[in-house]
Amino acid sequence: MQDFETVVERVVKEVLDRLSREGMSTGDTECTVCVSCGKCVEKAPRAVENIKNAGAARVSSSPGIAGVKADLGGLIDHTLLKPDASRQDIEKLCSEAREFGFASVCVNPANVKLAAGLLERTDVKVCSVVGFPLGAAKKEVKAYETRRAILDGAREIDMVMNIGAMKSGDLRLVEEDMREVKETCGPRVVTKVILETALLKDEEKAEACRIAKKSGMDFVKTSTGFGPGGATVEDVRLMRSIVGEKMGVKASGGIRDQETAERMVEAGATRIGASASVKIVGG
Repeated sequence: MQDFETVVERVVKEVLDRLSREGMSTGDTECTVCVSCGKCVEKAPRAVENIKNAGAARVSSSPGIAGVKADLGGLIDHTLLKPDASRQDIEKLCSEAREFGFASVCVNPANVKLAAGLLERTDVKVCSVVGFPLGAAKKEVKAYETRRAILDGAREIDMVMNIGAMKSGDLRLVEEDMREVKETCGPRVVTKVILETALLKDEEKAEACRIAKKSGMDFVKTSTGFGPGGATVEDVRLMRSIVGEKMGVKASGGIRDQETAERMVEAGATRIGASASVKIVGG
């Protein structure tokens, strides 16, 4: 087992070194799962345009959308994290990503290699989730899951924080958990940490943001979409106040209309995300 892990470590290092030599831009990614309508990009393009003008690099949407303006395609992280997603579903996801020029597809770890193969020699990146959706795996397991995803072709990682450790006040473990994944990703793979804010008190959210910033995370994100609640304006405002202007803040979960999305952006969100049946609303 040790020999296999050593080989994986070496191959991942070679992949990251190659990315560094090529100067590949990793961009910014997001992916979650909520309960909205899934048609925001299609039915509220002006909302998405507003988010773009406000500074968002991307918005997410679900498979099957139609009528997306060509100039919006590069803002979308095409997301499919449902546990029953089939090979055909992933193929459709990637086909749509190529067709519309989406920024990335976000899939579960088991689907990363398939997605990476389907999107080879395209500009569409592959994002994988880690420790998803509970965040309860040991840090070594999250690190291995991250290495494996990178080896399979992921260029962006969305990890879930150890929520139980935060609730227990074990801040050292929370930080070690984040650092383990961030160090595995290195500088060329974008790393975001999902806090699952609906399970935290305000002081816990603030402390999690401070730890994420200290650990070198690229983004803090509100929700997985599998938790008891999604993004709120208050949470986004709090997160932005802690991480400052240089770090990304992702509002995800339960964003269903243009007005809500605009309020998230005004509160400090630089990304807007949603979930498995309904993806991003922008604007």
